[in-house]
Amino acid sequence: MKESSVYVNGKLVGFHPDPEKLIKSIRAKRRQGKIPPDVSVSYYPDTEEVYINLDAGRAMRPLIVVENGKPKLTDEHIQQLKEGLLTWHDLLRKGIIEYLDAEEEENAYIAISTDELTEEHTHLEIHPALILGAVASLAPFPNHNSSPRVTMASAMLKQALGVYQANFNFRMDTQMHIMYYPQIPIAQTKQTKFIGLNDRPAGQNMIVAIMPYQGYNMEDAIVLNKAAIERGLGRTIFMRTYSDEERKYPGGQKDRFEIPRPEIFGYRGEDAYKHLGEDGIVYPEREVKGGEVIIGKTSPPRFIEEVGELSLLEEKRRENSVTVRRGENGIVDAVMISEASGGNKLVKVRVRSVKIPEIGDKFASRHGQKGVVGIIVPQHDMPFTADGITPDLIMNPHAVPSRMTVGHILELLGAKAGAMAYKLINATAFEKPNIDWIRKVLKAYGFRPDGKEVMYNGITGERIDAEIFIGPVYYQKLKHLVSLKMHARARGPVQILTRQPTEGRAREGGLRFGEMERDTLIGHGAALLLQERLLKESDEIKIPVCVNCGVVAINDRVRKKTYCPLCGGSNVTMISTSYAFKLLLSEMMAMGIYPKLVLRDKA
Repeated sequence: MKESSVYVNGKLVGFHPDPEKLIKSIRAKRRQGKIPPDVSVSYYPDTEEVYINLDAGRAMRPLIVVENGKPKLTDEHIQQLKEGLLTWHDLLRKGIIEYLDAEEEENAYIAISTDELTEEHTHLEIHPALILGAVASLAPFPNHNSSPRVTMASAMLKQALGVYQANFNFRMDTQMHIMYYPQIPIAQTKQTKFIGLNDRPAGQNMIVAIMPYQGYNMEDAIVLNKAAIERGLGRTIFMRTYSDEERKYPGGQKDRFEIPRPEIFGYRGEDAYKHLGEDGIVYPEREVKGGEVIIGKTSPPRFIEEVGELSLLEEKRRENSVTVRRGENGIVDAVMISEASGGNKLVKVRVRSVKIPEIGDKFASRHGQKGVVGIIVPQHDMPFTADGITPDLIMNPHAVPSRMTVGHILELLGAKAGAMAYKLINATAFEKPNIDWIRKVLKAYGFRPDGKEVMYNGITGERIDAEIFIGPVYYQKLKHLVSLKMHARARGPVQILTRQPTEGRAREGGLRFGEMERDTLIGHGAALLLQERLLKESDEIKIPVCVNCGVVAINDRVRKKTYCPLCGGSNVTMISTSYAFKLLLSEMMAMGIYPKLVLRDKA
């Protein structure tokens, strides 16, 4: 019999004649507590390889050990756990449960429930919902949605705004979002309580009607009720922290927090420093706008000695203040003066602003149904039910069938019954929703058992022919706020190397006109517009070129003459090109390549 290779943490350590015996021995020792519980062992018979892993970074999950078709965890053990006579570690030590990583799981045959256990099974799920990770297990009814939507819901749950820390008032995080009125979801999974999301909620139960609204909720857009927003729906606080320190430089020079004086190089004008106190630091509760100074600071010159106006050596300090980001404004929430690790004076200023939902803000349910606000409608124009209930949010019906988010529908129906019966609805994965109870409760409170209601047009007062599906759904406001993304530019800074406009909102950059946008202009034959976007509005430059040699000529401003660096002739013409192209020519010449421009007269 061929010997099998044995790898420990991916490294070949030797060979073994009976791999199955080796694996059984390792697993037995692990279950007896003789070796650590995080040692994983797996066997690949096709390649005759045994892998033993005990390195960090492996995701492991607990499973009940099954022997001869019977789980080792008995009702007696469960009773002892309830009475506190047994702990989780006791179960682990006794080999009743064990941790498996993804690789060892390939060698396991796991049953979802006791009903389907056979002699072949090696393990049993503690609960089928434990297949999911911490974030995915917060999504309600995930087994009723298509898997990409659960993935999206997991990604967006991390971006939801709520109360991220109870001590946020004492923290100086770079960015903070705090929701005014967070609520716990009506439909929630059992894991929600254990993960602690009920203590730090990140969303609100909104009354959602699934219907179109004059085209304003096309393509995943949503319609919001203006009155609901005025009552605090989706309202958050955004706080940004600015910080600076007095650094020390070689030669005994140092920065100073102060109100810069007019003689300082780069002085911004008296109006820029109006919010500063005598120490150069802004007062709390001052209203500040983008570009205004909140920490006044002067720094020593970059070069120790600079020649002044009277040819005397003098130290001319330069302006180096911290300003509020352009396009942002708010109120100074807190000022903290402290000491940095190097013993320098450190100042942190927290600026807060209220973010009220507006057109373009992003919202999402816990089923991957994301959308931006398309319109905010006054309450009197919103559709209403026979009881006079207007929805907080209107979602488009086209968003549901093709995406197969049945969980969204189940949550709406279940939460509607839960709201009437004052009960939280169990939405744990793989647990059957109690549809009969939901129908009974809705019927008892005078609703249709299918969650639909007759609604009336808020503008005309006419009855809407279709029956509208309406009820509460837990929606999250995401951190992608239009006020923090909105950006436009006319003129602005350029990069030093290529002389093209800078990139990104933070650097007051231009809007990228990419290859595909260029292709549309070519397709339309809009040559002049193409030239304007890619040349004139970007990095156009006029350069002298030698007609004979085809190289960029030298423009000597001192001797007031233009000549060719190769032939020395003055037969030079000016051509218009992009600076990036001129840079390419220079770089090629630096590599010893002779790029020759062949010139011809314009037709």
